[in-house]
Amino acid sequence: MIILGGVTRLTHSGLSMVEWRPLLGIIPPLTEAEWMRVFTIYKASPEYQLINFGMDLAGFKSIFLFEYLHRVLGRLIGMLYFVPLVIFWMRGQIPSDVKGRLVLFLILGGCQGLLGWFMVKSGLVDDPRVSQYRLASHLGLAIFLYSCLVWLAFELHARARGVQKSATAILAPWPIALIALVFIMCLSGALVAGTRAGFAYSTWPLMGNSFIPDGLYSMTPWWKSIFEDITTVQFNHRMFAYVLIVLIGYWCVDLWGKGLRLASACVAVALTVQVLLGISALLLHVPVAIGAAHQGGSAVLLTALIFAERSLAWSRQTVTVNRTASVMPAQLGPA
Repeated sequence: MIILGGVTRLTHSGLSMVEWRPLLGIIPPLTEAEWMRVFTIYKASPEYQLINFGMDLAGFKSIFLFEYLHRVLGRLIGMLYFVPLVIFWMRGQIPSDVKGRLVLFLILGGCQGLLGWFMVKSGLVDDPRVSQYRLASHLGLAIFLYSCLVWLAFELHARARGVQKSATAILAPWPIALIALVFIMCLSGALVAGTRAGFAYSTWPLMGNSFIPDGLYSMTPWWKSIFEDITTVQFNHRMFAYVLIVLIGYWCVDLWGKGLRLASACVAVALTVQVLLGISALLLHVPVAIGAAHQGGSAVLLTALIFAERSLAWSRQTVTVNRTASVMPAQLGPA
């Protein structure tokens, strides 16, 4: 879903559906008359008038497809989540401490659909571009919801393997901080996409002719540059990446030394691939496939970090249990 959202954005398809029909929207135009009706509505939009003027029906169908698939997949995911939730709930197969989270995730999923339309509406005005703020909110909620589901999946998997419930509640502070930083990095990437800052400097490691380009934080007030100035937005995204490479790389070495080699390798591979995708997207002027893969790569990196964090927390619990088991006989003394 996250990757398809990237494809929809990169193919400039997101503003092709100017209607929001929560129920009937799952049915695509089936007749030529219906296609013409939808196309006529699109012709009145700013995107057609200012960017795609003269586009024929065949061209419209091609951009309509990606946005339609994105919306339908969202509805399908909602149904595949809601129906089993009701069934397992009625059967009493959901742990009581998990029910509240599952309901919350359902509500957030609904909010994500509303937020998606709120984002699209920002591009149906005079300037046919979606707001980078709404784009960051839409992607941020998607990444957050995905991460929560992955976290819960690892937790339930651990319980099924016999890990004590108390162990799944242990948090490792350092990786939690890294997960939060990667999430912020995702929001930074959304600002790059929303402002189209990725096209401003297609060079690496320099931005144009220098590592630190001119014009940083040039807006008034200066903090608006963080969100709206394309030079500053791309520069911040790059610097954020360099910091994360160092911090996550250090943690991978630490994990390897603690014997968590699978977790270390997963994080290292996910980080390396994500960095290479980012650089490739930059140098190649953001091809659709690489750009979408880079967006999806952020979710993969978060998955690897969550897996490593959970592995570290559970390994600490195992060490504690083993130490307790070795000390108890000596404390008890002879029978």
